[in-house]
Amino acid sequence: MQGASQTASPPTGAVAGKPVDVEGVLHRYGALTAVDRVTLAIGAGEVLALLGPSGCGKTTLLRIIGGFIRQSAGTVRIGGAPVDDLPPNRRNVGIVFQSYALFPHMTVAENVAYGLKARGWRRSDVAPRVTRMLEVVRLSTFGDRLPRQLSGGQQQRVALARALAVGPSVLLLDEPFSALDKGLRLDMQIELKRLQRQFGLTAVLVTHDQDEAMSVADRIAVMHRGRVEQCAAPVAVYDRPATLFVSGFVGTSNRLAGEIAAIEGPEVGIALAAGGMVVLPTVPGLRGGAPIVMVVRPEQLALFDMPGPDRWPVTLRLSVPLGPDLVHDLETADGGTLKLVERRTGRALPSGDRLWCGLAPGAAPSLFAAEDNRGE
Repeated sequence: MQGASQTASPPTGAVAGKPVDVEGVLHRYGALTAVDRVTLAIGAGEVLALLGPSGCGKTTLLRIIGGFIRQSAGTVRIGGAPVDDLPPNRRNVGIVFQSYALFPHMTVAENVAYGLKARGWRRSDVAPRVTRMLEVVRLSTFGDRLPRQLSGGQQQRVALARALAVGPSVLLLDEPFSALDKGLRLDMQIELKRLQRQFGLTAVLVTHDQDEAMSVADRIAVMHRGRVEQCAAPVAVYDRPATLFVSGFVGTSNRLAGEIAAIEGPEVGIALAAGGMVVLPTVPGLRGGAPIVMVVRPEQLALFDMPGPDRWPVTLRLSVPLGPDLVHDLETADGGTLKLVERRTGRALPSGDRLWCGLAPGAAPSLFAAEDNRGE
């Protein structure tokens, strides 16, 4: 085996990502269920973000895909073949960690070459591959430096180059940019997306940063208590959350309690606890008199000086400028609070003003049964 490995050759052409199928994966730590029967199909060349709060199971799921944890039940397939019995080094996955995990005593070039040598690449093939990977991450002149001589962003680029060098079928990223400051984090997100498209990579990104997931991923799997509550394109997750948890975790949202006052054909009338009635397209499964929660984004609300249809009374508590926008903090008649975002127009609204709030044109709030709020 050792002799055969010395004749290994590098893959030709661009790195081609392979599909990843997670089928009914379950994992328990004693009595704690960390991953609860998760099924996901990740397409070749797709970036899937696992998004959720701490302890939701996203890192455990990533480590199961990488082979660092053996799941309690279920199957993982890469390129259609089961990999459950394969160790990490035989799954052909590239891994980038939050801590970079560079060898401090090795130069940048030696770090990038490490995985190639471990896989038995010929020496004559290693040097040009390292040169190519450093060109790809724009660090061509940094090969002789040690990791401590690099900035955080440069170290993360070295980690990416090392992961890409071996031609992985899947790239796994575990909170890769969380240690970077905001500006550099955005630069690295753009860099990752560029490399992913250039190499046709399949990538699984674990993050708790919603902006990162929205900007980098083709789809987002929102996890909560070990389960995937919704897996969809970023815009769909934001505009059409599948559950009350998703609506509150992704982006900023307002919740208004109410009950179904009337259902007439395609429309439903909602009596809000904050006062007033709102008419919306009906949702399957709702019944008259049922308590509901209406979820609406801050930019989907509008302020009015006069009462009218689909409006309810509010009191302005505070207005804060945020770039070209104003963020209004409002109090409703039932003691709740709302956040409303509108463009700055120059008009002054003093705190304590009595106004009316309603849905902005084109707004599409989400409706959920009130019992969905239990146990969150």
